[in-house]
Amino acid sequence: MRSAPLLAFAAAAALGGPALAAQEHGAQPSPTSAAQPAGPEAPQPEGAPPPVDEQPLEGRARPGLFKAPPPPVVIPENPGAVRAPPPEAFDPAQSVPIPDRWRLAGALGVVKSRWFDPYNQNFWKGDIPIKGTEDWFFAATAISDTVIEPRSFPIPVGVQTTSRPGSLDIFGKDSSLVVAQTVIAAASLIKGSTAYKPPEMEFRVALAYQHNYVDVPERRVLYVEPSRKSRRSDSFIGVQEAFFDYHLRDVSDRYDFDSVRVGIQPFSSEFRGFLFQDNQLGVRFFGNRDNNRFQYNLAAFWRIEKDTNSGLNDIGQDLRKDYVFIASMYRQDLPFPGITSQVMVAHNRNREGDEIYVDKNGFPQRPALLGNLRGRDYDVTYLGYSTDGRVGRVNLTASAFYAFGEDRNNTFTGRKAKIRSWFVAAEPSIDLDWTRLRLQGLYASADKDPYDNRERGFDAIFENPQFAGSDTSYWIRQTIPLAGGGRVIGVNGRNGVLNSLRSSKEEGQSNFNNPGTVLLGGGADFDVTPELRVTTNLNHLAFADTAILQALRQEGSIPKSLGWDASVSTIWRPKMSQNIVLRASAAAFDPGKGFKDLFTNSPRHKRYYSVLLNAVLTF
Repeated sequence: MRSAPLLAFAAAAALGGPALAAQEHGAQPSPTSAAQPAGPEAPQPEGAPPPVDEQPLEGRARPGLFKAPPPPVVIPENPGAVRAPPPEAFDPAQSVPIPDRWRLAGALGVVKSRWFDPYNQNFWKGDIPIKGTEDWFFAATAISDTVIEPRSFPIPVGVQTTSRPGSLDIFGKDSSLVVAQTVIAAASLIKGSTAYKPPEMEFRVALAYQHNYVDVPERRVLYVEPSRKSRRSDSFIGVQEAFFDYHLRDVSDRYDFDSVRVGIQPFSSEFRGFLFQDNQLGVRFFGNRDNNRFQYNLAAFWRIEKDTNSGLNDIGQDLRKDYVFIASMYRQDLPFPGITSQVMVAHNRNREGDEIYVDKNGFPQRPALLGNLRGRDYDVTYLGYSTDGRVGRVNLTASAFYAFGEDRNNTFTGRKAKIRSWFVAAEPSIDLDWTRLRLQGLYASADKDPYDNRERGFDAIFENPQFAGSDTSYWIRQTIPLAGGGRVIGVNGRNGVLNSLRSSKEEGQSNFNNPGTVLLGGGADFDVTPELRVTTNLNHLAFADTAILQALRQEGSIPKSLGWDASVSTIWRPKMSQNIVLRASAAAFDPGKGFKDLFTNSPRHKRYYSVLLNAVLTF
């Protein structure tokens, strides 16, 4: 590639010949070139091209640095100007006070506040302080979340009875329906002008009410009693947030700060929620430094029991003997500009080995009905590194964890076992105009020998991954029950990607005796319009190792391949905001050899499906 001086030299040569090009670079024309006459009147050899006028066109200049002199200095003049009158020139008795600066626009008639309008200035959205105060604000939020979900998955036939007399198959019909309506009402009382600095303090409460309906074709799927019908309608109110946030101090003139938050609060351990993402009771110290380029979290949580059918927090039950401690640090532009790095240490201390917990549908959750069916206590520490940002034109999100600790009662041996497992996931992508092309890969280690004193299968604390299609993916959205070798056990969990063989991620315990997970795939996001986005994903899933399954099912060999998961989803935001979000997605799962070995299905239903219709309205 030519350098800039060479390009300028070539341009000058093209416009004015070698002599002019040489002059542009400080050289003198050769005597030979100087002796040649120039101009249209110069004699030209026969057959030569017509002469070139070397003078630039009017108003045009040859390429090069602009060397025009700067404009003259402008001295402002304002003849007859007078100074503003002093304050004592006004009579306070005759002055008319105006509302505070927040209500000034309304007083002048610029905007008309309406309580049901979330877009313009609104008292209920924290835009205007409470009357009689200068910096106390009230903010209310209401969310309606509607889900309609037809789906299919392997459903075992009940042992004692079936909905279809004469059915002797291990697996029955596979289609089912879920309908759920959730309403969330939240309110915050905030002190501080938060437009440019953190709030001084905040009180927040969020309650969630859900009514759900489930219809499945087989009995003993929804209730443990075989006499109960295969349909269920249930309602529950959960406390999802109830915390106090206090601003401890500012540590710079750019409002770097330290704060503490106590109560039921949302928290995500890293960018994509692979390890722990939940609303739990805890205390959290957090803040930032270096003009917000460095952030930190120190948090401790005491886990609340979940309602079985809604997954909401159930504060009416005793707290679990399950404790989570997390310390994390974020640094922007590390190791180079455009990348944010996070390092994390998390510890999960579980002391539920001496209890028996049965969910509201009658199914045992702790201990899990797997292996020796005995209770377990365990301590596990996670070391993690995550990154999110851009390397040149490539967007990159990645996470890696190493878990180590001790399980007091191995599921297979009944002895103490060391936990040694690991996890890695990455999603590189590139933007091409209105299209984003993605690759995605995930590996969670497996326990290759169930009878030694090591547990090498990776499991999370409470996963909620925003990855590989998230809840529009079939494998992440649906729970696949493990029939044979375990009762009330899922190969994976709802809204989870790991094949952890847990009773449930909401009420069960982590399990490090598992076959691991391998996911490889890709996808694309299409921003068709500012209101409409279409997302596609195609993933192949497999077990990392099937030794655990072979021991549980008493089989000589089980292939690793689970199958292909294909999904497409649309998100429509008619107001180009989050106030109205309509989603529709469809996913299909084509079983692989390992899945077919574990589960059978009717020849007419070789594949499984999941449809999600979701409407979220927010005020």
